[in-house]
Amino acid sequence: MTNPTATVVRLKLALLRNGLRQSGGRRAAFVASAVVALLFALSQLAGLILLRGRPHADVVAVIGTAVLALGWAVLPLFFPTGDETLDPTRLVLLPLHPRPLVRALLAASLVGIGPLFTLLVLTGCALALAHGPAGYAVAVAAVALALLVCVALARAVAAANVRLLTSRRGRDLAVLSGLVIAIGAQLVNFGAQRLGSAGLEPLRPAADVLSWVPPASAVGAVRSASEGAYGVAAGQLAVSLAGLALLLAAWARSLTRLMTAPDGSTLQPLDAPARDRSGTAGPARLLPGGRTGTVMERSLRYIWRDPKTKAAWVTSLAIGLIVPVFNAVQGTGSIYFACFAAGMLGIQMYNQFGQDTSAFWMVAMTVSSAQDAYAELRGRALALLLVTLPYAVLVTVLTTSLLDAWARLPEALGLSFALLGAMLATGAWTSARFPYSIPQEGHKNVAPGQAGLAWIAIFGGMVAAALLCSPVIALTIWLHVTADGAARAWLLLPAGTGYGAALTLLGLRLAAPRTAARLPEILTAVSKG
Repeated sequence: MTNPTATVVRLKLALLRNGLRQSGGRRAAFVASAVVALLFALSQLAGLILLRGRPHADVVAVIGTAVLALGWAVLPLFFPTGDETLDPTRLVLLPLHPRPLVRALLAASLVGIGPLFTLLVLTGCALALAHGPAGYAVAVAAVALALLVCVALARAVAAANVRLLTSRRGRDLAVLSGLVIAIGAQLVNFGAQRLGSAGLEPLRPAADVLSWVPPASAVGAVRSASEGAYGVAAGQLAVSLAGLALLLAAWARSLTRLMTAPDGSTLQPLDAPARDRSGTAGPARLLPGGRTGTVMERSLRYIWRDPKTKAAWVTSLAIGLIVPVFNAVQGTGSIYFACFAAGMLGIQMYNQFGQDTSAFWMVAMTVSSAQDAYAELRGRALALLLVTLPYAVLVTVLTTSLLDAWARLPEALGLSFALLGAMLATGAWTSARFPYSIPQEGHKNVAPGQAGLAWIAIFGGMVAAALLCSPVIALTIWLHVTADGAARAWLLLPAGTGYGAALTLLGLRLAAPRTAARLPEILTAVSKG
């Protein structure tokens, strides 16, 4: 391999191209997600350029760059990346030293929608601060350096955590990381709400500190050069350059360890006693008999044992509780925020077969008719309801008590149950229509070429669920605008519960024939990773 950089870049392009060739729907999903991301990036670019000359433009640019880098460090571990070349464990057989491999992977990492989005936002941050020839000259170098730091940070963190995410012993730490990220994101959200009334001046001390932390220091150098402080600008660029060098060195060290050292996290001593896996004990005995109970037990075991499934559930549980409770504590909440709990857990119904990965073939062998498919989907939905129903009730009651709005508890529960039923119905249908693979190895949650399909399936299903809930929402509004409607608001509890149950049954019935008819396509899609 004379030129590994060009080879790896071509490999990534080939993977993307081949993934898009599989179906027209996949190409449409990729194009749609790319257009949405680019339009959002262009809007951010225009907004940042409009900040030129404003008093707090430097605060927005510097802190925005830092937040962007934080997203690059965190999001690839928990959200779809769709990039097979970024999993170093798949390249262990290549005759490459770590340094050439780092250069090749870094170049491949610059190809895609994410890097282009980041480039546009960083360009806006730099242009918001650039004034004069020196400022524009430093801006060019700062944007390139900040982009490289973001990408290197993401890949260094990913390489350091590949075995953590695939290790059975490291699954609890991965779940804890997801919980911390979920809580941190909500804290940032509430902090932004507070800043809406206080302005950006309280953030200036944080911006001054971050202007010496890579990669925000590169954007800070643009402001320093524009103000004539060329020595300070050179120092800030040097800090970002040093940060890039340290990240590349850490990345190379992680690659060396991954490619030369055995994975000790999954090795057991030769004299380790064999585990007794016989029998079913504990709460599993309370599940119904037949296929329904078997499917429920399998789904619950996935939630408890599979690291990625467990992380997704814990994150949803945390966010579903944090959003309504934090808003209620701050006095800005609404009883309807309690529906967030049902919505977050309802998302887990989407891509039900993808969590099985290549093991789905064993399930497919037992499905020979629409009735078998209905029993399979019903068991998975009941397993989800076993957790979601008491959790939604708990969050709703807690939110109601914090807001002291007990009279509106029945309508909040009715809306939550209707939303949950709608998401179960749309989730069952999208699981059969838009399945995608969740690779067991590496840090990816979607196989290459399927990221756009995954986002479209999830958000499209959520929009459809919201539309399905419109009758209950309309009933709620009507009861509140009529003279004696408040006295009859309790009717929303049985109405929402019955409507949600009807939607669930209808969704399962409609999804069952499609599931049985598309078993080969589903098996191919979920086995891709």
